[in-house]
Amino acid sequence: MVANFVNGTQISATGSAAEETSPLIDPATGEEFGRAVVSRAAEVDAAVQAAADAFPAWSRTTPSERQHALLKLADLLEANAEAVADAEVRETGKVRSVLLDEEIPQCADQIRFFAGAARALGTAAAGEYVPGHTSYQRREAVGVIAQITPWNYPLMMAVWKIAPALAAGNTVVLKPADTTPSSAVLLASLAAQVLPAGVFNVVLGDRDTGRSLVEHPVPAMVSLTGSTRAGVEVARSAAATVKRTHLELGGNAPVLVFDDVDVAAAAEGIVGAAFYNAGQDCTAASRVLVHSAVHDEFVAALVKAASAQVPGTDFGPLNSQAQLDRVLGLLSRSAATVHCGGKRYGSAGFFLEPTVVSGLTQDDELVQEEAFAPLITVQSFADDDEAISLANGVPQGLASSIWTRDTGRVAALTARLDFGIVWVNTHGLVASEMPHGGFGASGYGKDLSMHGLEDYTRVKHVMIAH
Repeated sequence: MVANFVNGTQISATGSAAEETSPLIDPATGEEFGRAVVSRAAEVDAAVQAAADAFPAWSRTTPSERQHALLKLADLLEANAEAVADAEVRETGKVRSVLLDEEIPQCADQIRFFAGAARALGTAAAGEYVPGHTSYQRREAVGVIAQITPWNYPLMMAVWKIAPALAAGNTVVLKPADTTPSSAVLLASLAAQVLPAGVFNVVLGDRDTGRSLVEHPVPAMVSLTGSTRAGVEVARSAAATVKRTHLELGGNAPVLVFDDVDVAAAAEGIVGAAFYNAGQDCTAASRVLVHSAVHDEFVAALVKAASAQVPGTDFGPLNSQAQLDRVLGLLSRSAATVHCGGKRYGSAGFFLEPTVVSGLTQDDELVQEEAFAPLITVQSFADDDEAISLANGVPQGLASSIWTRDTGRVAALTARLDFGIVWVNTHGLVASEMPHGGFGASGYGKDLSMHGLEDYTRVKHVMIAH
């Protein structure tokens, strides 16, 4: 049984007031292996109250004190990487070596970045901007932050949220996805060794739990990573109490491939970026737009690279039966040409064959919707203008990439792509120092970077007459 972590303590299932539980399913097998508490209003209120009680003291700590605590947390995460990987593999089906070699080290680096960033918040210089008066600005913690994370990167998305929030002096109540709660609880248990009680709390549950947390009157800000639908609901609910919102929502990344690329190398790189984490990534290189001169050759290269990917070895399963059914439904309703894949893989678990489809129109559901699966769509374009029109012709605006040797084209098209991230001749890489966030239906606010830290602060002007 996985239960809440509140006020520095793991709440046992028998000690929780929650009467409901939900099953935990191993997506690689489809079998239930445990259960998690489903919290309701009383449990949410207890977690929020613990965060509110801890806020005054934590917000008054110095940046160096917060840095010291976060650096210790990063060390603890690395020291307990095997246990965290166990939890994530069981609940997500991720490839274990990817977790240990890539994701967990990145999480530790991101915590360390925000530990240092806490001491580097800049602002305008104090000065006499009005005669006889001295003005200066303060950057302050916002308060209690309600945070909701998705199931595709349970640990990493928790880190992206708690690290800047805590570094800025806020306290947190985090609700992880109901299917992947364990790594967030493990992270909170490690944090309890270095943070005061109540600074970081985890409350488990379903959509109603999240709704209760968002609507609670105490949190001053809500930060969500999730679907556009969830973002709209959170923004609407938060507006009732004028809460600040930070929304990192769905993506549907276009990948613009021009006729001067090394076809085989570009196809290999794009397939890797499309199928990483089984394509369950809001920046996945899923929507490939190819110059007509190399379209057929590039489709063949994508099919070759995709067909070499083995589900269960190179990437894991989809999160749930519902997600697998959704993707199969998208494929069944499309008139696209399926070049490879398109079907469930194996008889156990929620695996999808590596899939490449073409022959789609811009209004096709597979183009307009984010598949969140190891699935690549291919469309053809004739020139730069058509490429931009197809790329920008979706509601989402999170990430994109351009594949070409023409640096002039790169300079021109990066300005025209309506996406918060543009990669060139690569796709999907992140750096702790660089912002991650989108436009349009992909939400607003930035994760990572100094922008991510600033989003969890408020600015106060102080003016002194003399």
